[in-house]
Formats: sequence, structure tokens, C-alpha cells
Amino acid sequence: MSAVRSISVLGATGSVGQSTLDLIGREADRYEVLALTAGSDVAGLAAAAIRHRARYAVIADGDRYADLRSALAGTGVEAAAGPTALIEAGALGADWTMAAIVGCAGLAPTLAAIREGRTVALANKEALVSAGDVMMAATQESGTNLLPVDSEHNAIFQCLASGGIDAVRRITLTASGGPFRTLSREAMAQVTPAQAVKHPNWSMGRKISVDSATMMNKGLELIEAWHLFPVGLERFSVLIHPQSIIHSMVEFRDRSTIAQLGCPDMRVPIASALAWPARMETPCEPLDLARIGRLDFEEPDEVRFPALRLAREAIEAGGSAPGILNAANEVAVAAFLEGRIRFLDIGRIVEDVLARTDIMPVRGIEDVWAIDRSARHLAERLAAELIT
Repeated sequence: MSAVRSISVLGATGSVGQSTLDLIGREADRYEVLALTAGSDVAGLAAAAIRHRARYAVIADGDRYADLRSALAGTGVEAAAGPTALIEAGALGADWTMAAIVGCAGLAPTLAAIREGRTVALANKEALVSAGDVMMAATQESGTNLLPVDSEHNAIFQCLASGGIDAVRRITLTASGGPFRTLSREAMAQVTPAQAVKHPNWSMGRKISVDSATMMNKGLELIEAWHLFPVGLERFSVLIHPQSIIHSMVEFRDRSTIAQLGCPDMRVPIASALAWPARMETPCEPLDLARIGRLDFEEPDEVRFPALRLAREAIEAGGSAPGILNAANEVAVAAFLEGRIRFLDIGRIVEDVLARTDIMPVRGIEDVWAIDRSARHLAERLAAELIT
């Protein structure tokens, strides 16, 4: 039997965190859970920590510390709370850490895990978008194995086993197109938050579901892929694939194209990262192409979905531009989910914030925070000026 591996899950109560714990629980004798963290879900965190016999449970919301400590009383699980405790959880030196905290809140704990020089499975795309240069430099310095968990990036990672990155001619990220793929701009102007969070293929959180509906999710993934797989922006493309069966494709210089296929279940890419460089059993549905019958593809429409254009322009601008885009989008999506702005206002706010903000170099995490605060402030002001 292989040695027991220590595991930490940053963002344990979200959809990726829960899927990770589901896989770990199926082979519990192979893993020792060091730390689980959550934002404010005390009940979910405590239940997961007790079930998986974690050493530490950390709640990001410092005001919930007493609640967490009470929920864990007598269990042997140590409770902690607040931003510093999150960073300490990332720095515990687990053999394998899942970085799945949504948004820039996950940046510092993810960096702490990376600097430990072990293996980090990255599901927090916003951290890499906002601080890609900082994170990739830390990864190189520490020698950490940074394994992508987003289905598209994990697919690229798997495809590259067929040939080195120097042999790549083109990398294609696929996108489902979201729930409004066939809607006109006029129809999209009327969609509600309830409609936007209903993804046709994937089970995801509210924020990422809205990002999929605007296709900003694919824009963020393009920025992330540009950092993870340095082949040059001109070698990346995006293709709409409504069935979400092919997750990405890599074309090599000999014109061979390798694609990774699978049913839309996040446990597949998580398992790939968890077992890497080996493979593990999963409870996921097997791929039945005969039943699926057809695989469709189309070019993305950047008029109806400007997020892809904005992401590409942010990459070209460099420096703080991707972080500005990410921060403005987080604010705009939150405003939409709260009913303060309309669906199409999300893209308008992001583009406006990018146009009004000077692009600055990003030298360290302090620059990231400053850029993030400034962009959020402007996005909040612009959202407040809009009438729903």
C-alpha cells in the first residue's frame, strides 16, 4: 500500500471542496486531512472536519470563531478563524493542498501553500488571474507542483503528456456557452439571477455560474491558461462546445490534435490532480458517446459575449490589467446577484473600469491588494450609478 498522504482543502464547503472530500472519503485510509477551511459556513465546515477527522478547521469570518469552537467541542479538531489563520492553514506543509477558495480571498493562503514546495491543486482561477506573475514566480522558486483543476486546464495538462510544450502549435479551450448561448442581446438584457445561475451542464456555485453565463469564466480561464502554459497568446483559441464533453484540445506541430474527453463532473479533473502522476477510481459516470450521439462546435460571439475580448485585451495590456478585470467582475457579479444591476451591466462595468484605470506593474502581493481595492471601489461606484 502506498504511503499515507497529508491533505489540506482550502475552501472545503464549496462545490470543488466537497467534490474533493468525496473522493478522499472513498479511500480514507490513503489520506490524512490536516486542515479544512471555509468562508462563513460553520455548520458545513464542522461537519466535514469531524467526518474526515481533520486536525484543524479554519473559518475565514473571525466573528464566527466562537460558533466554530462550540461546534467542534470535544471532537479533537482544533478551531481557528480569520485571515491569518487561513494563511497558516495553507502553510502547514501538506503533501497535497486543494486551493479552492473563491476570489482574491484565496490568494494569500494559496501562495502560502505554494511556498511550502509540495503539490498544490489550483481551482482558484481568480488568484492566478490577479497575481499570475507573483504566483508563477513563487512556484518556480519553491519547486512546487502546481496542478490545474479547472476542467479545461486539467485537460490541457493531460493532453501535454503526449508531447512537450515546445511542440505545441495551438491550445483550444472549450466553452459550453452557458445558459444564454442562443439568446439575443435584447433577450439577455432581461435575464434574472435565478436564470443565470442555472448552468445547463455543470453544478457550480452562484458566482462561477454567472461567470459562465457571461463567458467571463472562459475569459478568466484564458488568462489562467496563458500563465500555466506559456506558448504565447496567439496560440490560444476558444471554441463553443455545448455538450461539455471535450474539455480542451492541444494541436502539436505535426498537426496531431489530442483532446481530453469526459462527462461534466468536476470529480474527474480533481481525481486527476489528486492521484497524479497515477490514476484513481471515481464514481463518475462513464462516457457513452453513442448515447450522446453528436458533438457540436461553433465560434464564440464576442459581440453578445464581450468578456473574451476584455480578457484578451487584459493579457495584452499586462501588469495590473487582469487584476482590474477580475476585481471589477467580482463586484459587478455580486451587484447583479443582489438585483442592483442588470445582466448586461456586468460587462459594461468591467469594460468601463478597465478604461478608467491606469495599468501598473505588479511586483508583489501588496500591489495586488492595492490594485484590487482601487478597481473594486470604482466598480462599486459605477454599479451604484446604474438603475435596475
